Amino acid sequence: MPRRIVIIGGGAIGSATALFLRLADSASEVVVVERDPTYAKASSALSASSIRQQFSSSLNIRLSQFGIEFLRRAPRALSVGDDYPALGLVEGGYLYLATPRSLAALAANHRVQQEAAADVVWLSPAELRARLPWIATADLGGAVLGISGEGWFDGYALMRGMRRKAQALGATTLHAEVASLTLQGGRVVAAVTRSGTRLAGDVFVNAAGPWARAVAAMAGIDLPVHARRRTVFVLSCPVAIPRCPLVIDPSGVWFRPDGETGKRFLCGASPAPGEADPDDLPLEPDLAQFEERLWPALAQRVPAFAALKLESAWAGYYEMNTFDQNGIVGAHPDLPNLLFANGFSGHGIQHSPAIGRALAELITAGAYRSIDVSALGFERVLSNTPFVERNVI
Repeated sequence: MPRRIVIIGGGAIGSATALFLRLADSASEVVVVERDPTYAKASSALSASSIRQQFSSSLNIRLSQFGIEFLRRAPRALSVGDDYPALGLVEGGYLYLATPRSLAALAANHRVQQEAAADVVWLSPAELRARLPWIATADLGGAVLGISGEGWFDGYALMRGMRRKAQALGATTLHAEVASLTLQGGRVVAAVTRSGTRLAGDVFVNAAGPWARAVAAMAGIDLPVHARRRTVFVLSCPVAIPRCPLVIDPSGVWFRPDGETGKRFLCGASPAPGEADPDDLPLEPDLAQFEERLWPALAQRVPAFAALKLESAWAGYYEMNTFDQNGIVGAHPDLPNLLFANGFSGHGIQHSPAIGRALAELITAGAYRSIDVSALGFERVLSNTPFVERNVI
């Protein structure tokens, strides 16, 4: 029986859900409500847009494995007429570095990755020096490098490609802001926009990214998802750094190439342990972070980085799940027709295709068919049983 599915939020998660719904059920109506058609503050547009299989849980690895398959075939799968989206996928790999003190955690994660058939290899400090002689290894105990299935891409192009394909298949996009939800008989029956438009529906999806907490509150639900600012810095180096993967330093600082010259890089860092991480900060780059924390760590790890030049910076939001740093996916037990896809804590863009497919399966078939993501359900929050991801950047 045809239904109307209303998706609140038109970023990567919302667009992926709309796309897979139209692929699975061409009879039902899919309406995506997006408040900002410019996507000026959207995480999908401001992400560093990387994909990895080096997680600590097999479920997140499986989500990434589908993600990389989707990215590889996306130009053709998302084509509309003769327009093939260019996603700029570079499978440059992730390199996780560990000191002797953090080696056991890295080894435990590596075992999970091997069991999930991730294409990652363990490197001793000597093997790392032989492979990447520009990196300093004196303080390291080992490293794990992704050989394939990891890298970076144009996240905004992916989001736009999924949105355009969903629209070509019949999904509708409404540029409006949802101001309230109407509840009746233990269900959501309508979303009301700020202009007063009432959108009745059968199923509603909260894909509002960093603003998902406010949408959940409209239904009386406390969602532990908060907008946390992260700054991405654009750097140049006078010396080329060849064959550079995305590097995760033990300090928490990360960097990766940007372009093909080997002289331009993106970098950033999550807050240091004990450092304040307030909600909803203005999206202005934290330039002091570069001088105080990033540059010293970068120069210590790559001696050539002592001559780095800061070119520019931007800031975007992580939709941080403060409960356990994993996505919250599926219905709330008290509102079975309100589905959540929130709180991916920095890995939402890479998991958006798999999550969109999972929600489409849940809506059209009543169950997850391809990847069982029930471990990410809201029930774990209510029962205080975290599903912890230890590899959060």
